[in-house]
Amino acid sequence: MASLREIKTRINSTKKTKQITKAMEMVSASKLNRAQNNAQAYEPYTKKIREVVAGIASGNSGASHPMLEQREVKKTAYVMITSDSGLVGGYNAGLMRAFVDAIQQRHSSNDEYGVIVLGRIGRDLLKRRGIPIFDEVTGLSDQPSFNDIKNVTRLAVNMYEEEEIDQLYMWHNHFVSPIQQVETETKLLPLTELNEEEAKSSASYEYEPSEEAILEQLLPQYAESLIYGALLDAKASEFGARMTAMSAATDNASGLIDDLTLSFNRARQAAITQEITEIVGGAAALD
Repeated sequence: MASLREIKTRINSTKKTKQITKAMEMVSASKLNRAQNNAQAYEPYTKKIREVVAGIASGNSGASHPMLEQREVKKTAYVMITSDSGLVGGYNAGLMRAFVDAIQQRHSSNDEYGVIVLGRIGRDLLKRRGIPIFDEVTGLSDQPSFNDIKNVTRLAVNMYEEEEIDQLYMWHNHFVSPIQQVETETKLLPLTELNEEEAKSSASYEYEPSEEAILEQLLPQYAESLIYGALLDAKASEFGARMTAMSAATDNASGLIDDLTLSFNRARQAAITQEITEIVGGAAALD
């Protein structure tokens, strides 16, 4: 049985841990609020640019673009968005598990695909599994700007335009609530799944100099905006997951402190009882 000193030491260390996890929970809650606001503020831009692209693509002008056309798939690229730090529960592990299952079903060789990864945790997990990486971005801020990822978004689009890849998918955790994040795959290129209802609901525009020229300029921006929008969504998911994990850690610490305190009181009572017994026994021996 542990001594009173050992139990007291464990109680004090657990209390300090509880203070840390509680502080991290509160910080994550604050960051989550900002991340949600950023994601919601960016959503109208993505929706409008998608609406315009869908309107042109479904029009009668015959305007087309390689990004709108399906071609034979020889190589696929994936954009994977993970966190740079841990203490987020199953946030990264669940996403990686779903991703690995998907590529094992689709590809028979590492030569058929590669990953552009955002986040240190994802990079390390991919390297450990021997999955090919095209490019990586680590050390992103808690409230990232588009400039932080413009190089990798441009790389992804350029690889498709130059036919180095024939498909581009994106994987990230979609924010539902602080306690629920959903592993989500989105097909970025080619843009063959534009919603016809979006096209019908869009306003009637006149394009200058031409619809082809607008598509040439707009489609790369649209693909890049989807990646940035997913990053904002993933950040909200990350902070939600961390807040939930730290809340659970705080609750566990409270339970452990209660158990240790009970053990401490029992041990102290046993020690007191033993001392009384020894005193009584000594007094009886003197009689």
